[in-house]
Amino acid sequence: MLLEDRVVVIGGAGPGLGRTLALRCAEEGAHVVLAARTGATVDAIAAEVEAAGRRALPVPTNVVDRDQVRSLAERAHGEFGRIDVLVNAAFPPTHRKNVLEMDDEYLDFWRHCVDVAAYGTLLACRFVGPYMVDAGRGSIVNLTSMSSRLAYAGRSDYAAGKAAAHRLGWALADELGPFGVRVNAVAPGLIWSPVLEEWIQITATAEGMTYEEKLAQHVEEMALRRIATEDEVANAVLFFASDLSSGITGATLDVNAGQLFQ
Repeated sequence: MLLEDRVVVIGGAGPGLGRTLALRCAEEGAHVVLAARTGATVDAIAAEVEAAGRRALPVPTNVVDRDQVRSLAERAHGEFGRIDVLVNAAFPPTHRKNVLEMDDEYLDFWRHCVDVAAYGTLLACRFVGPYMVDAGRGSIVNLTSMSSRLAYAGRSDYAAGKAAAHRLGWALADELGPFGVRVNAVAPGLIWSPVLEEWIQITATAEGMTYEEKLAQHVEEMALRRIATEDEVANAVLFFASDLSSGITGATLDVNAGQLFQ
């Protein structure tokens, strides 16, 4: 197993990719600390992790609340005596809006999105990092996005937040590297899920296209002619979390089915 008896803290362990990451880490032998705003969500995922034979600690956490993130790190280390891996995957659902259409309410939401991606990542690293430094080892994996390097109209909140997390990771890789702590990023493109299917249907209808036509338009942009899955994104996270990437830090692994080469 790639992560046998290691302790993985996942920020943003909600439905979809967060759940997939938690279960894949458990399958690879890890004990998992689950952090997300909704207690019922992390409790449900924790039950699945434990059903897979690993220990789980659900900790309802607002990732931009300094005291809550500090408590998350303390509880994780207090429960397991170590933290080997930190995965920063939190990001709120976004609503596409052009800058000229943003009212005051949306401007506040825009700033919140950037705070979750950037400040939330920083807080987790600030409070988990010292435990890794004390241990002389650790792996931090930030979930960024293809949009951190290739932005689209109406998604400036997402692009700005993910770009901030991306560049933050580079700085932290340089800061924490001398202590044996690695910091890398996984940058997905589109990820196949029911949410994506719904979004494709909505955009197809808005543009006067069928679902099949809109889907074909997207996959035509990808060298593999298909959309990557949550499991494939999780594979990249597991690579950085494990010793398979022991000599790698400050790197980004793109999982976008060949939509962007960079």
